[in-house]
Amino acid sequence: MEKNRKFKVPHVFSLLMLVILFCSILTYIVPAGVYDRVDFTDPNTGSTRTIIDPDSFHYVDKTPVGLMTFLSSLAGGMAKASDIIFFVFIVGGSIGLLQDSGAIEGGLLRLAKKLQGKELIVIPVVMILITTLSVIMGACEEMIPLIPIMVALALQVGFDSITGTAMIIGSTACGFSCSILNPFNVGVAQGIAELPPFSGAWYRIVMLAVMLGITIFMICRYAMKVKKNPTLSPMYEFDRTREELNVDEKDVKFGTREKICLIIFLLTIVLLVWGVIAKGWYFYEIGALFLGMAILVAFVSRMGLDGFGKSLANGMTNICSGALVIGFATGILYVLTEGNILDTILHAAASVLQHLPSALTAVGMYIFQCLMNYLIPSGSGQAAVTMPILAPLSDLVGVTRQTAVVCFQLGDGISNAITPTSGVLMASLALAKIPWEKWAKWFLPIMLVQYGLGIVFVVVAQLIHLGPF
Repeated sequence: MEKNRKFKVPHVFSLLMLVILFCSILTYIVPAGVYDRVDFTDPNTGSTRTIIDPDSFHYVDKTPVGLMTFLSSLAGGMAKASDIIFFVFIVGGSIGLLQDSGAIEGGLLRLAKKLQGKELIVIPVVMILITTLSVIMGACEEMIPLIPIMVALALQVGFDSITGTAMIIGSTACGFSCSILNPFNVGVAQGIAELPPFSGAWYRIVMLAVMLGITIFMICRYAMKVKKNPTLSPMYEFDRTREELNVDEKDVKFGTREKICLIIFLLTIVLLVWGVIAKGWYFYEIGALFLGMAILVAFVSRMGLDGFGKSLANGMTNICSGALVIGFATGILYVLTEGNILDTILHAAASVLQHLPSALTAVGMYIFQCLMNYLIPSGSGQAAVTMPILAPLSDLVGVTRQTAVVCFQLGDGISNAITPTSGVLMASLALAKIPWEKWAKWFLPIMLVQYGLGIVFVVVAQLIHLGPF
């Protein structure tokens, strides 16, 4: 029997370990060098941050990474990123508990049901709500259970399974790409870049409005074509055989308790915005806020002490891989720093890029982030890998750090809707019963438009010197 051998992308942990090994070998090849770091106080805001003195680079004696340092890089990376890792665990567990309460699922289903008969309105309303959850709390894995509901709803109103799936996947991709308050990508990236938490929100709101508006338009246009001629759907034959054509809202509970849980969540978001802007809240305070939300939701839902613990633990378990990716990724920085070659790489990159217009340099950073997301689909993990390099590099080449973060989040979010290395995407498509190749072929035109918009956003951000720095 002839076996079909297909290349399988290794697990992200394995990929990162290979990168750490590669970087360890580089410490024997690349000359060691360092920049001097200095504290800079912004005269406008009074805030102090550490920056590189661009004229201070000098070579030092080689300090190649040995076997023990290589093997201890994970522990070093975990320790270095411990505050971010445990922050992700707490927020992820709290959001998982909110999901277990049934409040989000029940509320969305009731709303979608009430919009029946107004088929075209269903798509923008659902997508705006899903995007809002993604923008505010980084909801991604939490939306997977909604896939079968949205597929069934789309079929009920005359669309196809791709439309139902696109309402969820397209929304979360837009939400991550143009996120404003997402603690898992923007929060982590800005923390590494030493930017004020969730600064530059006004520009991201503009990005979100444009990106989401165009995405909704393209999905609506496709849905109406399928409604007029169902045979245009790549899933036409299979959709005709589906059994899940009727989803009764009575099957999903949405009573007084679930409504109170939604109110608690909304109040949490209001407190988050107030705390970040007025009180300068950061990882510890935001984590405490979400944990408080989880306690109240568990009390209202009558989960009990055992139920609260189990639900919180399940939420943390679901986010565990993504949280630990941060530590693995920071292990790369640990090796580069121990080998004293990080600054050498920065110096070489700056030497190449500093002769280009800053806008073109920003586009180069954006393309780099887009490619990295196919290897590291975790937003927090990608931030931990790339931002320690791009933040100081942006100082050297005249790109604002805020623009570097915009490059990161656009590169991190857009391809989430198509990359086969994303467990969330593959799980969503499995629930929707849509083959990846059919989905990828269908979504590719939308993604190319989004990539083009991303270039425009990056160039404009640099031209206006999006800040505060």
